[in-house]
This record gives sequence, structure tokens and C-alpha cells, in this order.
Amino acid sequence: MSESAAADNLLGAYLKDRRTRLDAAAFGFSGSRRRTPGLRREEVAQRANISSTWYTWLEQGRGGAPSADVLDRIARALMLTDVEREHLFLIGLGRPPEVRYQASEGVSPRLQRVLDALSFSPALVRTATWDVVAWNRAASVVLTDYGAIPPGQRNILRFIFCDPRVRAAQYDWDSVARFVVAAFRADAARAGAVSHVADFVDELCRTSPEFAALWRDNDVRHHGDGTKRLRHPVHGTMSFEYSSFNVEGRSDLSMIVYNPATPEDADRIRKLLAERADC
Repeated sequence: MSESAAADNLLGAYLKDRRTRLDAAAFGFSGSRRRTPGLRREEVAQRANISSTWYTWLEQGRGGAPSADVLDRIARALMLTDVEREHLFLIGLGRPPEVRYQASEGVSPRLQRVLDALSFSPALVRTATWDVVAWNRAASVVLTDYGAIPPGQRNILRFIFCDPRVRAAQYDWDSVARFVVAAFRADAARAGAVSHVADFVDELCRTSPEFAALWRDNDVRHHGDGTKRLRHPVHGTMSFEYSSFNVEGRSDLSMIVYNPATPEDADRIRKLLAERADC
């Protein structure tokens, strides 16, 4: 195949490259009398449960656009990683694959160290379903003492609608409540977690009429960045500028950082941390 033809057949070139990287013996195929490394085309087709002729045409750029189901089968046959599977769909169909939600199991030690390095900026990591899975000391003293709460209860919506202390700390609870419900709805749908959160949503609808009313509005919003004010029972109003970041390689996680808006706000956080250390 010429270089220009290969450039026009990105899908076929990628399939061939992935195929030749696999160890035939590891899949139970005979490794003898092979002129080239990796799996043969008919072996990939067999593993994907598709026609060997159809697969050959795909590699040769003669098969037309494959369906999402065919690409999914080929991705499994070639043992592609999530990022490799996404690339396969992008060059094969021009779009990413349908999202498959996987519940988070926490964060890496490296990411926790990033949080801990933000000494005076409350920071946390939440899932697409708004469960808090990691935080730093500043978040514990300013937002919520997450470590004192059972893991299954560390959900931001649960705090906003069911915890009187968290509710009282919001400077404008109505606006905050409307925002978090709309952003939660958008995040859950984007992550493919709508069915995963159905029972949780039903529970909150039964527990909080206010949540139920907001959920019926069907609003969606992007978390992005902005400003936030909190009422502290001792140190008064604290203002923050917040930003949200996607965690690379973990599409289910977002990191939220609340930077003190003024030097005075930073001093209040220092005092809170010192008071906690003295306890």
C-alpha cells in the first residue's frame, strides 16, 4: 500500500498495526509457520465473530463504514485499551464510542499528593455521580469533614439537600441547589451513568421535595468555574474562586479547587487549619 493510500485508510492501517502486535500463542493459535508477527486477519475475525472477508475489506479500505457493534467486537478481539478503543471509533466512525460508566474506586497516591500540596485551597475529587472520593485538609475544615462520614454517604447532593449544617453554610442556597442538580444531571448523562443513579435520584426525591421539584425542571449546566461564598459559624463569610478539571485518564473523575478570593480569606483558612491541628 502506498503512503497516500495508507493516509486515506487510517482505520485499516490502525487495525493492522494493532493486530500485528498481539501474541498468537497467547490466544491459543499456533505460532508456527507465520510469515508475519501477530494474529492473522481470519483469527481476528474469528475472535470478533465477524466474516473474515468483511474484516479483510476493512483493513484494505474496501468495506465502507463499519457499525459501532462491529467496532466494539473488533476492539475486544484486539484487546484494545479504553483510549485505543476511543481512537478506533474516532477514525472509523468520526465519533467516540458510547460511554460505559464504571464506578470509581478512589484516586491514585499521585493525585492525592496533588490535593495535599494545595495547602490553603480546599480541593476535592468527585465522581460523575458527585460522590466525593478524595480531598485535602483545607476541604475538611472549610467544606465538610469527609473522613468522618461513611464512604457511601459522601455525596454532594446528599449534603446540600439533607445536611442542615451544609445548607446553612451556603450563602445563596436556592441558587446553589439549582446549580448542583442541573450540573449533576449533565454529568451523569455524559458519563453514561443515568441508570446507575436512578435509585439515588428516587431516594432524594422522596427525602427532599425541593430536590424533586428541581429534578423535574430538567435543567442541565456545566460545572466549569466561578465564585462561591460560604458562611462559617465563627469566621464569618469566606469567598472563593473555583475551577473544575477533568482527571486525565479517568473520565469518571473531576477535581474541584476553591482558591481563596482575598488574602483575608486565605488567613481565615490558615486559622481554621491551626485550630484543627490544636484539637
